[in-house]
Amino acid sequence: MLTNTLRRNFALFSLALGGFAIGITEFATMGVLPDIARGLLPGYDENPTQVIAQAGTLISIYALGVVVGAPVIAILFARMSQTMLIRWSLGVLVLATLGSAIMPTFWSVAAFRFASGLPHGIYLGTAALLAAQLLGPGNMGKGIAISMSGLTIANVIGVPLSTVLGQQFGWRWVYVVVAAVFAVTLLLIVLFVPATPGNPGRSARHEVRALANPRVWLMVGATAIGFGGFFAVYSYIADVTTREIGLAPSMVPWVTAVLGLGMVVGNWIGGLLADKNMRMAALLGLAVSATAFVLYAAFARTPVSLFLLAFLVSTATMTFSPALSARLIRVSNEARLLGAAMNHAAGNIANSLGAWLGGIVIAAGLGYLAPGWLGAMLAAGGFVLMLASLAVERRDKGRNVDTSGIAIGEMFD
Repeated sequence: MLTNTLRRNFALFSLALGGFAIGITEFATMGVLPDIARGLLPGYDENPTQVIAQAGTLISIYALGVVVGAPVIAILFARMSQTMLIRWSLGVLVLATLGSAIMPTFWSVAAFRFASGLPHGIYLGTAALLAAQLLGPGNMGKGIAISMSGLTIANVIGVPLSTVLGQQFGWRWVYVVVAAVFAVTLLLIVLFVPATPGNPGRSARHEVRALANPRVWLMVGATAIGFGGFFAVYSYIADVTTREIGLAPSMVPWVTAVLGLGMVVGNWIGGLLADKNMRMAALLGLAVSATAFVLYAAFARTPVSLFLLAFLVSTATMTFSPALSARLIRVSNEARLLGAAMNHAAGNIANSLGAWLGGIVIAAGLGYLAPGWLGAMLAAGGFVLMLASLAVERRDKGRNVDTSGIAIGEMFD
């Protein structure tokens, strides 16, 4: 017989494992992007830069699926039990990821990448809320960190290994393995995550009401813009490694591992800072992130500087992640699931925006390091939107408008 503590730990591990698989399916595409471009698109040998930029559309399409799926699913299934919702999400992830592996053409693969993105936000959002429930009252910040821990660890272990797998056996095997991890996660969640009741008092109208709150949209904007630079850099890190620095393709997994390690460290630091002062953690993290992007664009021209600055960029970016996530959930008031899901939708707007803009600046001939300058501008934009959110909150408090919501708001005060 498992003790309650052991069962809870297995449940938390199960929720993090799903995030691990999502981290691979989202970021591994970037590591094997040249292989996908070579395998699915014509003209790679004649003009690899343009073809790789076109293949980057897969990253944007996946992100679009997250952006569409997160709010729509949260609104339509507001009454559903969170455990049932997360199980259905995993079922879709298994099937859609397998479809990504077996489709024969670029646009058919793109269609299944879009379908794979639909449950992404609702899985991670629901996992954060379930983890907080398992940990007990006042642990929303830890719940967010746990749900994101698998995703960040994926970038240290899963993405580099999947990049090696894709380079050795073909990029399609990456998606086959990820689908298997999703299937294992589903089994573990069925076994260990306790069932939660639905909420018949909720409705689509209740959830949509949260979208009328300007503080929600300011935080969505801060996340979407602030994170965009990281994805502009990450989407083309394989090409920086091989084409800009001149390293062998076998070094790409090591660079992505360093990026992932920075994400793990940044997520941990960001959680600690957010618990102490959420506002300061967000503003300081965005400012440091902008500085890191400038250093990357200016100095990442040798193998040593690439590794050091890739670590700095990912660490700085993830440092403000828990604070922005917690604040978005807070300002969503009663629509906690919608707020948690919208956080990941915003992150994938950043993914789509960053990959798209990064492709534009590279295709324009500005070089593979140019997304670093773009990242600095986007982080600065996120900083401005965060300031605007705080200004609106102060204005509403001056007018005696409730800004804290129910208990979820109190957790962060």
